[in-house]
Amino acid sequence: MFPLGSVLLPGGALPLHVFEPRYQALVRDCIEAPDHEFGVVLIDRGPEVGGGESRRDVGVVARMVQVAQLADDRFAVVAIGTRRIRVVEWLSDAPYPQAIVDDWPDEAGDDVDIALAADVTRRAQRFVDGESPEDVSVEDDAGVFAVAELVPMGAADRYAVLCASGCAERWRVLDRALADVEAAVEFRLGD
Repeated sequence: MFPLGSVLLPGGALPLHVFEPRYQALVRDCIEAPDHEFGVVLIDRGPEVGGGESRRDVGVVARMVQVAQLADDRFAVVAIGTRRIRVVEWLSDAPYPQAIVDDWPDEAGDDVDIALAADVTRRAQRFVDGESPEDVSVEDDAGVFAVAELVPMGAADRYAVLCASGCAERWRVLDRALADVEAAVEFRLGD
């Protein structure tokens, strides 16, 4: 497990500069494992470096797609979020944080409000210069998570999107978070 002060969403990229000995060991173990995966959870309180942090119990499995070993046994890693997980039990932090986790699929829910999803997508694209998610499908999680990556929201809002019970609820949560971001931008601009 790799606790961080930010939230990784499925489909999102996670660049890491790994310099702590405990996470250097995690990277080495992941390199040797067939799936090259580790879990990422949000730190609730405490520092990213040195341990002793309080962690959330919902996270994402990250698959390492690029690894470069640097001087002093450091690593540059790029991982991609793949799927949601829930921590069942935290285990020892030796040699690095470990946990028993379960995959956390979406619950059955209501249908996606296509008009809402399209509106959220259009509004979110205002925050990027010419970039937009390729072929966003508003009816699946890949689409809502791709749009969420465009929105400059804080960890609490990203965590709320991650924890939503299903795709339809995820669009509603993202809509509310985006409205807060838009209000903050308008306030700062004096509109």
